[in-house]
Amino acid sequence: MLSFAGIIFIFLFFLYLSKDDLPSLESLENPKYDLASIVYASDETPIGKYYIENRENVPYDSISPFITSALFATEDVRFSKHTGIDFKALGRVAFKSILLGQDSGGGGSTITQQLAKLLFDRPNLGDKGKIGRAYALFKVKLKEWITAVRIEKSYTKEEILAMYLNKFEFINGAHGIQAASQTYFGKNQEHLKLEEAAVLVGMLKNPSLYNPIRFPEKAQDRRDVVLSQMYKYDRLSKEERDSLISIELDMTAFEREDPNDGLAPYFRAELTKWLKDLFASKDLLKPDGTKYNIYTDGLKIYTTINPIYQAHAEAAMREHMKVVQDRYWSRWRGMDPYIFKADKRQTALRKAALMRRVYDSDRFESLFNKELGETIAKINNKYKGINISRYKLPLIIDYTDAGKLVSDNKIGKSDESNYAKLLKNKDWTSLQEEYKAFDEKFEEEFNTEIPMKVFAYNEKGEEEKVMSPLDSVEYHLRHLQTGILAVEPGTGYIRAWVGGTGFKYFKYDHVTTRRQVGSTVKPFVYSAAIAFQNISPCQTFDDIQYTIAPGESNFDLIDVWTPNNANESFTGNKYNLYQGLLYSKNSITVRLIKEMGTVEIIRNLLSNAGIDITRKHPNGELVVPNLPSISLGALDLTVKEMAGAYTTFANNGVYTEPIFIARIEDKNGKVIHRQIGTKRETLNPVYNAVMVDMLKNNVAGKYGLGIKAEVGGKTGTTNDYTDGWFMGITPDLVVGTWVGGDENWVRFFTLDAGQGFVMARPFFIKFIKKLEADPNSGYNSEKKFNKVSGAYQYMDCTRFKQGEPEDEQQEILKKKILKNEFEEEEFGEEEW
Repeated sequence: MLSFAGIIFIFLFFLYLSKDDLPSLESLENPKYDLASIVYASDETPIGKYYIENRENVPYDSISPFITSALFATEDVRFSKHTGIDFKALGRVAFKSILLGQDSGGGGSTITQQLAKLLFDRPNLGDKGKIGRAYALFKVKLKEWITAVRIEKSYTKEEILAMYLNKFEFINGAHGIQAASQTYFGKNQEHLKLEEAAVLVGMLKNPSLYNPIRFPEKAQDRRDVVLSQMYKYDRLSKEERDSLISIELDMTAFEREDPNDGLAPYFRAELTKWLKDLFASKDLLKPDGTKYNIYTDGLKIYTTINPIYQAHAEAAMREHMKVVQDRYWSRWRGMDPYIFKADKRQTALRKAALMRRVYDSDRFESLFNKELGETIAKINNKYKGINISRYKLPLIIDYTDAGKLVSDNKIGKSDESNYAKLLKNKDWTSLQEEYKAFDEKFEEEFNTEIPMKVFAYNEKGEEEKVMSPLDSVEYHLRHLQTGILAVEPGTGYIRAWVGGTGFKYFKYDHVTTRRQVGSTVKPFVYSAAIAFQNISPCQTFDDIQYTIAPGESNFDLIDVWTPNNANESFTGNKYNLYQGLLYSKNSITVRLIKEMGTVEIIRNLLSNAGIDITRKHPNGELVVPNLPSISLGALDLTVKEMAGAYTTFANNGVYTEPIFIARIEDKNGKVIHRQIGTKRETLNPVYNAVMVDMLKNNVAGKYGLGIKAEVGGKTGTTNDYTDGWFMGITPDLVVGTWVGGDENWVRFFTLDAGQGFVMARPFFIKFIKKLEADPNSGYNSEKKFNKVSGAYQYMDCTRFKQGEPEDEQQEILKKKILKNEFEEEEFGEEEW
């Protein structure tokens, strides 16, 4: 009777447990855990991850046999025979550990039970007494048994093993066997050596205790136990075991994964924004109708970035930008950029730009929140419409009248009544007193020199220096930046993307930044004149100053427009279009505009070349206005837009939209998205061939680049030398390069140092030379631009009388050298 009652009790107890917070059947059949999404380069090597938990799913048939063999021998030698509970192992534990008190009894949990542990959280037993703790543990163990049996019914042995290894957290940010292998040994799990696999299997018992970084001796001892277990169960010979045990633990490849590390960090940051926008779209959903999450859904994102091109682009950038930055420090030595050619208002604006960077800093944010965060949070909650931040408070803290805040443009008129209530309350006077104390601490902390790391052009990308935090902000602000994009013109595939000089210190991406393009727009002006106005490239025009008056032709001019040449002089000589483009004569470009009588032809050509001419600035003005000044580069475009536009010239007159995604797969390998770029014929191949010949002429002769590939290009420089550009084309690659300061007063102040010829052009040379010198790059320097029948007649200028601008250029060079205005090797095109 008692036995029957016991059976009934056990049955009811198990029934009770089966209803008590166990994983549901649905969750067991569809286990959910966060999977990292992997970003791949064009050769399908990983270049980045998105994750909350750094985990990659590895199917059973891809798991290293070293891992499975070590796991079976150490954790569950009868894994293939039991149904979730190993009663023989439990008997051993009961006899040796409980009755005899021996440590050698081992554990009784199967791999399936260990997986069950990972599927629900254990209760906190710290607040329970001895009996309560024992009961709770007994309950938990029975739950694990029930869950293990359920798992065995739902999955094959192979699936269970893979789930366990993928689910387990190996600490140090590594979730699952693949991430653990990459974190601890710097390789994929299938490439692990046996002794390395044994370290990770050993961690399964207790990852914190057997952490090979914190406790290397314990980890090595545990590894040796795993190897001995493999010998015990005939998975290793004695000689193999002894040989492996003699190997010292080597953790030199250990590295915590940092999403900012690795190739193309600027590209990956922009990719993140693009992916989030893509998956915010309602027409791209998971099978269950929910939106994809790049941090949890285990996507595979295959990009067009060529890792060899990218590595060479980054190396060439560092080499070139170090030279540019050293020149900058040299030219500005002993000068104050805050007052150079600046009135009081401009000086104030420059100082304000510096303080914005200070407010952006982590150090300022931390100090601000510590000293004022609680008070400001209370004020923002108490007063309707008030939203004081660390950026706004310094601008308004001295005010006592809300009307004055409005008249000084510190707040909007709609906020006046809200601020009026605050400024009349003691909360405001209290905040002013607290801010005064904060300001004193700020002055002391930000003006005290301390050891710190700052950006540097070396292998590490940083160096130790002693300086004040304020000086470090200014130091970084005065670094020139760059934006670089390399595009394959036939496909539009972006092969290299460099958004700045060092992602750790300069997060802003300059590939997508809008800057004035200078003379790099002139090839489109010349193309429009040749293709749509029937102007011969051999026709000559006078190098004199031209004027376009209000009301003349179809220009939206209010004032008279009379632009200068870059050197502010005119020779009166005659220039054909080849010569005008080579020396970037503004006079010739303006004359072409007058001949066309409108810039709509140019705007339409730019539109066909991928530039959105309807786009507006935040102030409502068109990015590409209907003004003749756009012909000299007075329009703000991005490196990405310019590189796209120049694909037209490199691709036989066909514009090809730059793209960077080949395909995106879900965690099961199903393709869920492909990026398809726009292609359109923009220029007749004959006229395009003429423009390619003109671009080739720009880099011929004494302006040659010294590279093997057939090449063309155009430099660009903007007012006050704030932007330096070079757009280079080869049959296989379009490379756009911009160099300048984040603030327009971070610049050079002479043409010799600030023009695109020395700011941007050398990068292109270094980059292409690196590709040509690398036999593994796959770059084809033998490929030629298309030869188009009928184009030569437009290029044969021997039929036309020509001036001698080459002689003129030499005379200008000699005069400037005599005046010591600049060094001869830096002399380039006269351009704007």
